[in-house]
Amino acid sequence: MTRAMHLSLRAGERVYVNGAVLRVDRRVSLELLNEATFLLEHHVLQPEEATTPLRQLYFAAQIMLIDPSKAEEARGLYGRLHEGLMGALANAEIRAGLDAALGLVAGGRPFEALKLIRGLYPAEDAVLARVPAPPPRVPARRRA
Repeated sequence: MTRAMHLSLRAGERVYVNGAVLRVDRRVSLELLNEATFLLEHHVLQPEEATTPLRQLYFAAQIMLIDPSKAEEARGLYGRLHEGLMGALANAEIRAGLDAALGLVAGGRPFEALKLIRGLYPAEDAVLARVPAPPPRVPARRRA
């Protein structure tokens, strides 16, 4: 038997449940009595916000929840992004987190993978902050 899930939403807030987008017009509490995939609006990453490798991976996993008709396509994208990240990253914390998230996605638990990936954002931010920016291009001087 599955346990009920309680959601509290503010007026105008959206929740994505089994691919459907629901918006409430006033403060409301919902109780999901059976197994459902859902994502709260404040956890939804917009395409233009997927600006780092982990956020791109998060976006692929979120598509599995928001649009179940595209779940297989998103799962393939997730796998390719994961493979590329594992080939490029040396950070042990992020690598371990990505392996765990891959296991969750493979096990049909993308919601838990999203939580795990969000928890890796600070480590990714630290890694990206250490990457030196390329030097600015200075135009060559013209000789007279």
